[in-house]
Amino acid sequence: MAIAFLLYFGVRGAVIDRPETAYRHALDILNAQRWLGIFWEDDLNNWVKDKRFLAQTLNIVYFYLHFPLIIIFGLWLYYFRRHKYTLTRDSFLLSGAVALVIYWLYPVAPPRELPGLAARFDPGAPAYVLGFLDTMRAYLGYAYDTQSTRTFVNPYAAMPSLHFGWDLLLGIGIIRAFWGQRWLWIIAPIGVALPVLQVFSITMTANHFLLDAAAGGVVALTGLGLAVAAQRWVYPPLGAWARALPWPALRRWLVE
Repeated sequence: MAIAFLLYFGVRGAVIDRPETAYRHALDILNAQRWLGIFWEDDLNNWVKDKRFLAQTLNIVYFYLHFPLIIIFGLWLYYFRRHKYTLTRDSFLLSGAVALVIYWLYPVAPPRELPGLAARFDPGAPAYVLGFLDTMRAYLGYAYDTQSTRTFVNPYAAMPSLHFGWDLLLGIGIIRAFWGQRWLWIIAPIGVALPVLQVFSITMTANHFLLDAAAGGVVALTGLGLAVAAQRWVYPPLGAWARALPWPALRRWLVE
């Protein structure tokens, strides 16, 4: 986890001074969705921004049903389903590593940043670029570019959306943790609902485009595939090597 955070801050430092590039890339995604006929984010955000209760509900889904829930589930899985923990952990870390490469190569501004960036770099931008409202700032009183959080947040990490991708992995992990148990009929709908709710949340709050969510799903499933491969072909030889070490304390720590 420490290495993952160091890599994250390294990527953040590499893209933070490329706002115009991030803006142009966001326009590429927006125009691709217009060509595909699926650019609905401006209408969705415009529809929800005057509905305070719904906007606040989506804000809460976006913020609290993501990283806080992942941490809680990860701790629970570690202590109560230890044999299923490693695959889930690796899925998150490996998908995060893939996403970091993309963030570095292709920084993308989220929709909520477009009005401000357009004012700086594109004064003639069309109206559908200028109308996005950051509902988290407006109703939750929280913004990623505030002084207290600016140092820890990459503002140009919209593509892929790990809010969707990691909630997809979270849903899969929850269902897998209870697979074959009597509570599955209650747990499975929760696991399905988490990524579905997050799609509505990330788009209607102006934090991501639909293509960001699609890319996040691909990256998440790639991480899951790599984690399965590690379970089958990487960990067995590593375990054999660890069990052959001559130092009992180190051998026990590595194997357990």
